[in-house]
Amino acid sequence: MRAPGAPDAVAAPAAAARRVRFGGLDTLRGVAIAWMVSFHFCFDLNWFGVARFDFYRSPWWLDQRIAIVSLFLLCAGLSQSWGDARERAAGAFWKRWGQIFGCGLLVAGGSYLAFPDSFIYFGILQGVAAMLLLHRYLGRRFGAWMLLLVPLLLLAPSLWGSAAFDGRWLNWTGLIAHKPITEDYVPLLPWYGVFALGAGVGALLRRDDFRLLARLPTLPPLAWLGRRPLTIYMVHQPLLIGALWLALKAHGALH
Repeated sequence: MRAPGAPDAVAAPAAAARRVRFGGLDTLRGVAIAWMVSFHFCFDLNWFGVARFDFYRSPWWLDQRIAIVSLFLLCAGLSQSWGDARERAAGAFWKRWGQIFGCGLLVAGGSYLAFPDSFIYFGILQGVAAMLLLHRYLGRRFGAWMLLLVPLLLLAPSLWGSAAFDGRWLNWTGLIAHKPITEDYVPLLPWYGVFALGAGVGALLRRDDFRLLARLPTLPPLAWLGRRPLTIYMVHQPLLIGALWLALKAHGALH
């Protein structure tokens, strides 16, 4: 590990700079996307009353959500380390960040129409947008040393959670005593710890030209999903809800 803020001992490897994508990383992200879509399909079945699932108290559903978000954020952290190695242009970063932030606003607005009392104001997209900024201006300076902070980041809400942070203007930090009523909630803490784990592991892999990442198996259908995470995230729920509505309407289950 290098000291925080110090330059890498070895410049970004030429092979890493030339590589456009890692099929194995896309596949991992694709697993998260496929899992998310199936999770939301079950959520929609519950919403329409076709099935009964307890998404808010059942460990089966709560643990799945944790696993899906964790896989997304691990992949995001790994991707950022690879982007750091390639010295990605600032313009490319801000373009992608703007897309994520803008889609987060759309999700907030759309969820307010569907769930006015529990709309999504700091879900996965808003959380990722904040984590990308934190990584760009602070986290990436630590490189692999960031791994030493991961346990503290993960435990921070348990150690320092306070009702003073329960309000909507502060609960995005995650330092809360009571979870807010919202359909999706991905605060900075503890979730930046998962992102930092991915980024820190990526910083270690960078020292070997990401060879381990390059050796991950690629499954083309999942990799295809993994190359389009934002697009699929934005369209999958309207498509699922629309298809379910049409199917139920055709069978006379809706009036």
